[in-house]
Amino acid sequence: MANSRMSMNKGFGGKARMAFLLLPVASAIAISGCASKDDDIDLNAYVDTIEPADVLYNQALANLNSGRLDEAAKKFDAVDRQHPYSEFARKSLVMGAFANYRAGKYDESIAMTKRYIALYPTQPEAAYAYYITGLCYYRQIPDVTREQSMTRRSIAAFNEVVERYPDSEYVEDSKQKIRFGRDQLAGKEMQVGRYYLERKEYLAAIKRFRGVVEQYSNTRQVEEALARLVEAYYALGITNEAQTAAAVLGQNYPDSEWYKDSYKLLQSGGLEPRQNAGSWLSKAAEAITGGKDGV
Repeated sequence: MANSRMSMNKGFGGKARMAFLLLPVASAIAISGCASKDDDIDLNAYVDTIEPADVLYNQALANLNSGRLDEAAKKFDAVDRQHPYSEFARKSLVMGAFANYRAGKYDESIAMTKRYIALYPTQPEAAYAYYITGLCYYRQIPDVTREQSMTRRSIAAFNEVVERYPDSEYVEDSKQKIRFGRDQLAGKEMQVGRYYLERKEYLAAIKRFRGVVEQYSNTRQVEEALARLVEAYYALGITNEAQTAAAVLGQNYPDSEWYKDSYKLLQSGGLEPRQNAGSWLSKAAEAITGGKDGV
């Protein structure tokens, strides 16, 4: 009988020990099951949160070098979120902005550059952050027939590079893109001015052409703007201004077809180019470069 009880106890003990060993596993499964239903735990996200900053950063660089831009941008963003204010987070902001820019995700890129500039305005990558911002807007510049807010934003960002970081390696390219943007804005003004001129709304046309001469004196559009001023002033009978516009045009673009046409127009009325020293055109002429130098 004793042997029988001992046998039963041994059997019970074996089962008890097995149940005890399995209990943590069962509990874990139960807890996991409950958590997945109630909290919807994302195991992938959980694994990401425990990755060191350097590991995430290097993974992002590897993705970037392999052309996996979306994956790279996500990894760089993860570094910033999981390890804020670290050196890797600082670098990840500009690298993530670059990855998003290359992927054509301009809004995401600009958000990252703005965050970088707000947090690290004096750090070495700040010039690059402004430069990427400018590139994002630059890639969205439309043709001159459309609204030009992207052009203005592009110019503003590139101006930050030129003015804040004059020794930066991005200055020369920024200046070139500023010149393009300013020419684009001048082109838009010319388009509107021609619209008014064709409808014989001469005062409105003159306002636009004058704006080009005064505000965009170093763009290619000035040559035509001066010729259009000759035409508009002549049509209104303001001959002294028409003559001055032609004189300024001839001084700066003596071989221009626009100048030849303006000269013929004045000759048809018995006039010739002659500069009036008191005209706004004479004052503006000092700044005219025709896009030949500087920003």
